[in-house]
Amino acid sequence: MTNTGYSKRTPIGVGLRHVHYDEALTIPAELDFIEVHSENFLAEGGAALMVLEEAAKLYSVSLHGTSLGLGSTAGISEQHLNSLVALVEKVSPIMVSDHAAFAWGDVNGQLHHGGDLLPIAFNLNTLQTLSDNVNRVQQRLQRPILVENLSAYLTPEGSVWAETDFLNELVEKTQCRLLVDLNNIAVNAINHRKARASNTMTEAITQWVDKINPNAVGEIHLAGFSPVGVDDIVVDDHSQPVSESVWQAYHHALTTFGPTPTLIEWDTHIPEWSVLIAETQKARVIAQQVADKTSVSESLMDNKERQYG
Repeated sequence: MTNTGYSKRTPIGVGLRHVHYDEALTIPAELDFIEVHSENFLAEGGAALMVLEEAAKLYSVSLHGTSLGLGSTAGISEQHLNSLVALVEKVSPIMVSDHAAFAWGDVNGQLHHGGDLLPIAFNLNTLQTLSDNVNRVQQRLQRPILVENLSAYLTPEGSVWAETDFLNELVEKTQCRLLVDLNNIAVNAINHRKARASNTMTEAITQWVDKINPNAVGEIHLAGFSPVGVDDIVVDDHSQPVSESVWQAYHHALTTFGPTPTLIEWDTHIPEWSVLIAETQKARVIAQQVADKTSVSESLMDNKERQYG
């Protein structure tokens, strides 16, 4: 499955964190959008929300959540959802996203948050739960949301589908979009022993990409990971530059998906603003390479059709 349409430029953005608030507002960068964690702006008023509203005057804004718990059988907190609806109304984001994970549990009749993104099995029951929660959020927001593939450090029992098949089914049931995190795929490939050398890591990511519905992909995330020194495990901590294997897979992803909004994430050991912007320039170079190659291929095909058609 390949989406070869390349009629537009690939939008490139960064995750905006508090250490860069001043620079983002005073030194506008060549960015197509910024993305923030929704949870940091759900409170009524305050300095953070004021910064976001000012940033929205300079950049398009994407809201990325980590707490909805879309895969939770206990459902989603009504208070949390109400706050998200209010935030969306304030900043009119170009995208709203969260993860294919569970986070909420029922304890003595009350919802409690687990404090992390917890993996779900890929089967009919979890698909129905995830679909119901996604539909509820989309109905409240009156817009499709994007659902991100998760980096998981354990594998729940009971899966009957591959992750890609499961996410494709979710799109069919809910008409949501997908946020494909290439770094998460890399982390899972390493930790679940599907890849070790960098070439096999790139191969593992590209194989995953080839199995997803390209028309459903609305965003790509790029980030770095860190080894923890225990059984060759790596952690998706967004503390490093994007790895070479992920950059290579990004080229393939854009070739497969077509122009797709792309975000550079960096959440721990956050570097200078200039370093973050330099990462976006790497993404732009790759996006342009793919666009140029695709344009040449399409031109050759057009010439061949005119000659032999």
